Amino acid sequence: MASHWNYLNAPPTLPGLFVQAALRRKVTGSVLPDEGLRCWVSVNRQQVETYRKVCGFSNTSLMPPTYPHVLAFALQMQLMTAKDFPFPLLGLIHLRNSISIHRPLGGVGQVRVSVHVANLQPHTKGATFSLVTQIEDALGPLWEEDSTMLCRGVQLPGEPAGDFEPAPLPLVEVARWLAPVDIGRQYAKVSGDYNPIHLSATSAKMFGFPTAIAHGLWLESRTLAALDDHLPASNVDISVEFQKPVRLPSEVVLSASLAGSSGQFRLTAANADLVHMMGSWQPLS
Repeated sequence: MASHWNYLNAPPTLPGLFVQAALRRKVTGSVLPDEGLRCWVSVNRQQVETYRKVCGFSNTSLMPPTYPHVLAFALQMQLMTAKDFPFPLLGLIHLRNSISIHRPLGGVGQVRVSVHVANLQPHTKGATFSLVTQIEDALGPLWEEDSTMLCRGVQLPGEPAGDFEPAPLPLVEVARWLAPVDIGRQYAKVSGDYNPIHLSATSAKMFGFPTAIAHGLWLESRTLAALDDHLPASNVDISVEFQKPVRLPSEVVLSASLAGSSGQFRLTAANADLVHMMGSWQPLS
């Protein structure tokens, strides 16, 4: 938890934050800020419905389980483009994402969003930290997210922690779909996340990618939409680990264990031996 909170009257605007992110290309330190950001944010139902269509969610009364990330995105951007944040935002790599849904995401009109960073750790390729997001409504905690981010080129004392891998469950194919060449631009319009590596081959090549790659949060969202009848709507922890990127366009295959209170899933390439994403769900710990 952050030691101090900075309360905002309204979410920041994104264009200026992307300019700041583009100008910050160097590591400037190895200490995370201890101040977080908080702000009340209103939910726009039309924007939710557009997001639902791009990510493949069915039309229900519940907000998609990944949509609170969109509500928090501007605050996350402001936190990680501030002068006291030591790592360049556009150089960060999203390794893992975990969300916790405390109550059904229905009838949500206004929420308080809190974001902070924590848990700086050595990694074999640099250093990792957690970007922590908490969503509350008038009744209390509603949704949480812990995104593990990697910054290359940072050296910290100590040994990298080992990864825990649960015993694999039997998986069967449940869906396959095409990630179209323009899905990065479609997702950017509904999420506000205009990271150049997702938008086009030309912009992706500026950051060392031969072609645009699918956004990890879109892959997670599209996967959870396909697993709607497998997972509980609340009281659930969902974790994913991003592995090989999905180059656009590509066909992907989703395999999962049986529906229930806990399970596992895997997203692979349709025509190659590549694992793009692995994940699991379980009751709230």
